[in-house]
Amino acid sequence: MNNRQIIAIPMGDAAGIGPEIAVKSLTNKEIYDVCKPVIVGDLDVIQKAVNITKSDVEINNIDNPENGIYKLGTIDVIDLNNIDAENLKYGEVSAKCGEAAYEYIKKSVELAMDKKVSALATTPINKESLKAAKVPYIGHTEMLEALSESEDPLTMFEVKGMRIFFLTRHLSLKDAINQMTKERVHDYLLRCDKALERLGLDSKKFAVAGLNPHSGEGGLFGMEEVNEIKPGIEMAKKDGIDVVGPVPADSVFYQALNGKYDAVLSLYHDQGHIAAKMTDFHMTVSITNGLPFLRTSVDHGTAFDIAGQNIAESISMEECIKVAAEYAESFVNSK
Repeated sequence: MNNRQIIAIPMGDAAGIGPEIAVKSLTNKEIYDVCKPVIVGDLDVIQKAVNITKSDVEINNIDNPENGIYKLGTIDVIDLNNIDAENLKYGEVSAKCGEAAYEYIKKSVELAMDKKVSALATTPINKESLKAAKVPYIGHTEMLEALSESEDPLTMFEVKGMRIFFLTRHLSLKDAINQMTKERVHDYLLRCDKALERLGLDSKKFAVAGLNPHSGEGGLFGMEEVNEIKPGIEMAKKDGIDVVGPVPADSVFYQALNGKYDAVLSLYHDQGHIAAKMTDFHMTVSITNGLPFLRTSVDHGTAFDIAGQNIAESISMEECIKVAAEYAESFVNSK
């Protein structure tokens, strides 16, 4: 790939596996074949991760992505110098690590907004550490939304060609059901269609998952499909969206995995998460649409129990970076 895009990788929580999997990923030649990766983090923590993973690489400390070397054997790092690496304790909740993780994301967003990087590929952060640091956001999506002054970003999972959007995210099931209005279903289908367009996809056939068993069987097992979900789908069809549903949730994801649909709109958090992770836990990549920049993420946590031990696998992180590279140019050119 001649036109390799620059991908920023915020280091994540220093006490977790983020630094390790970032370093391991950047020992894979395939990453450099498709993009120019730069870690935004703490240089000393990254050096510690290099030592732990026994990686044969050198660190290049840069202050601007334009100055990166971007070749196998060298890891380019923008150093925020905000962690005492010598006294870092892996696997522990830390306000300092939570604060630092937020600073890496903030810096990465600034680089993206200034068009110095084309996308973000994020590593895990820890919600307890963020809370200890009094960071006023529960996770990545909420941070990115605030920092980029965006509204209600779309989450999309991709695994083995199956794409899943989410009508609701971090809500109780009861509260999520209250959000399943025909207006929201309609609006989200329009936005999902636009999101696939920005990612460069020509085919955009959607299915909406059902909520109740057998999608409610015409009201026998619940009225949500009849009163809200189906009307929302019909509204989207009138606006030109290629969509069917609601399709029973016990079959729609299998059908999408086998190419019947280009994407599925999942109605609530676990409905789509279970489908993706059962397909392939390690290869599931989260993509945040609706931001001024492209963001992909691993879909696992900080794994405090194995941090600093050279146990964590980097497969998810590598896939996360590759997906960012795959879509970055189309996303940038869509603006």
